[in-house]
Amino acid sequence: MTPSSTPAMISAQQQLFLSARTHSRFLDRAIPDELLHALYELAKWGPTSMNTQPARYVFVRSAEAKARLRACVAPGNVDKVDAAPVTVIVAQDTQFFEHLPTQFPHAPQAADGFAKDAALAQGTAARNSSLQGGYLIMAARLLGLDCGPMSGFNAQALDAAFFPDGRYRSNFLINLGCGDPAALRPRGPRLPFEAVARIL
Repeated sequence: MTPSSTPAMISAQQQLFLSARTHSRFLDRAIPDELLHALYELAKWGPTSMNTQPARYVFVRSAEAKARLRACVAPGNVDKVDAAPVTVIVAQDTQFFEHLPTQFPHAPQAADGFAKDAALAQGTAARNSSLQGGYLIMAARLLGLDCGPMSGFNAQALDAAFFPDGRYRSNFLINLGCGDPAALRPRGPRLPFEAVARIL
């Protein structure tokens, strides 16, 4: 097996990774509901362990919802939230395993282990909702959107504002829109293979 060099694969690599950037400022272009639905319909196919799918998404777009979110983010992130047409709250469902009878039907007792082990459920939800947030970024880039993933928020305040019943817990945020290339800084370097990986 060798790396693919077909035009389609090269184009996909550019769109997903090589040319894609993290954006903090966005052009004044709205994101319609249809595009948000298409975004989820694509991202949902990314794999999760035991098909758990613990991620939950809140697409924050209205002025009222933006004001609630703005009150929860760090001062340095307020302008980023204001600039983005949509900010996605990527959260995790602490009771995700309730869906396993339909989502993992070949193992009818799969939910029991999570229901009886809170630490296992919490770790699974955190790990897999993070994966799903990454899939959402890749799907957004494929659909022509730019992304600005962020931490830098008060999770307790955000959860109280958006998930008051306590079932969902925030993981991270993603600003979505058409990025303003004029606001980009030079791209930061990445660590070389030798610094981060081994082949055993």
